[in-house]
Amino acid sequence: QKNGISNGTLYKKKFVEHFEQAPMYVAVLTFLGFGVGTVFGYLRDFMRAWGLEKRNIAAEREQQKDFVPLYQDFENFYTRNLYMRIRDNWNRPICSVPGPQFDLMERVTDDYNWTFRFTGRIIKNVINMGSYNYLGFAETDVNALKTVTIELQKYGTGICSTRQEMGTLDKHVELEKLVAKFLGVEDAMVFGMGFATNSMNIPALVGKGCLILSDELNHTSLVLGARLSGATIRIFKHNNMQSLEKLLRDAIIYGQPRSRRAWRKIIILVEGIYSMEGSIVRLPEIVSLKKKYKAYLYLDEAHSIGAVGATGRGVVEYFGMSPDDVDVLMGTFTKSFGAAGGYIAGKKDLVDFLRTHSHSAVYATSMCPPVAEQIIRAMKCLMGLDGTTQGLQRVRQLGKNTRYFRRRLHEMGFIIYGNDDSPVVPLLLYMPGKIGAFARRMLEKNIGVVVVGFPATPITESRARFCVSAAHTREMLDTVLNALDELGDFLHLKYSRYSKSSHPELYEETRLELED
Repeated sequence: QKNGISNGTLYKKKFVEHFEQAPMYVAVLTFLGFGVGTVFGYLRDFMRAWGLEKRNIAAEREQQKDFVPLYQDFENFYTRNLYMRIRDNWNRPICSVPGPQFDLMERVTDDYNWTFRFTGRIIKNVINMGSYNYLGFAETDVNALKTVTIELQKYGTGICSTRQEMGTLDKHVELEKLVAKFLGVEDAMVFGMGFATNSMNIPALVGKGCLILSDELNHTSLVLGARLSGATIRIFKHNNMQSLEKLLRDAIIYGQPRSRRAWRKIIILVEGIYSMEGSIVRLPEIVSLKKKYKAYLYLDEAHSIGAVGATGRGVVEYFGMSPDDVDVLMGTFTKSFGAAGGYIAGKKDLVDFLRTHSHSAVYATSMCPPVAEQIIRAMKCLMGLDGTTQGLQRVRQLGKNTRYFRRRLHEMGFIIYGNDDSPVVPLLLYMPGKIGAFARRMLEKNIGVVVVGFPATPITESRARFCVSAAHTREMLDTVLNALDELGDFLHLKYSRYSKSSHPELYEETRLELED
């Protein structure tokens, strides 16, 4: 059914996602906006070349005029002529904990965003709708951080060594045992950086003669890890089981190019929640395909661990599945846990292999002890090991806030993407001129938002991305929603017609059967 359950035998509850198509005039005006900006960009480049306008960006030196250009390319053209007009909406420095509200350092520009200067004024209590603080563990409560303070005084701030040398502490061992227990797997290994957890470990798992099947919307860390591995990479359409099954079937039938030998390994790379679309992976169907074609599954739960599932254990719990169905469970501590770093979990043989072969284990500095303690504190809270039900309450509150926020946006007439249970809420803006206007006017109302445009999104799908938190009160969400309602009318952003999905191929029926 549309925007519903793709295969009723695999899903234990309703699975609803939205990818509504904008009216045709919106797409036409969006392309027209980029076209006008491009024309004026070339005009300004002409004026800069003839000295009629000051050149502010890096340029080739006269002595290097016969060299291959370093700076003159389309990306640079886009930066100086389009991005620079709305640059004030990014990299804004905050000066407080990124909780449900934060303090912002005010800055102004005197040269149309080429440089900024600080006024010395602090914008207080800005509602934070951009940080990945899903469960509200980014906090400064003295009582909550008591154990973190103790570990800081005991161990200091850094390790100054890698895990394989003198960088493994009892805190790391305690954390890894706790992560394995939390996920219900045999073993786990933690790393100091979330991005590197993907980019440095995928090359240890696959190499030449292996095949990677990657979702087209996978995060850059997965893409980089796949490229560094030297394995063959093939892309399937986002959450499209027909596209994935065709690639799996062809891989089995035809094998490697030229030699036609069987692939050494076939591994499927997916995310739990896709951070730019707000969609949730169709895990039951992917697991069914993985078992059918004897492939491996690598699941990145960076945004989903802690954020979905009855007790915050991610998409595996959300779909009522077993952790044994996933070969490599990856996640980060940078979002729901209010800390830093990442983990890989699964069978003990897998983790033991990574302890020896992972580039992060061999070369990267270990996670600092206070950060490890913050993760332990948050995870124990989620598991109820602190003697309270506060963790479970946070998970439930996040779910309530997410569904309320999404439902109200739908009712107002905005086009939003993703799953009804996803705390990542993309609101489509489309036109380039509305990106800057939206973020600036929201900040005037003391609301901090993240706006995203090309090349991070398709050229016609610029958006604002809201991240809902358990720490948001109903009053905060209502303040944001009222501001959005007013701004949606002012900027004409309410494009929704409840039309057919722009990605109908995501919802076609598949005939998959779970193997015994």
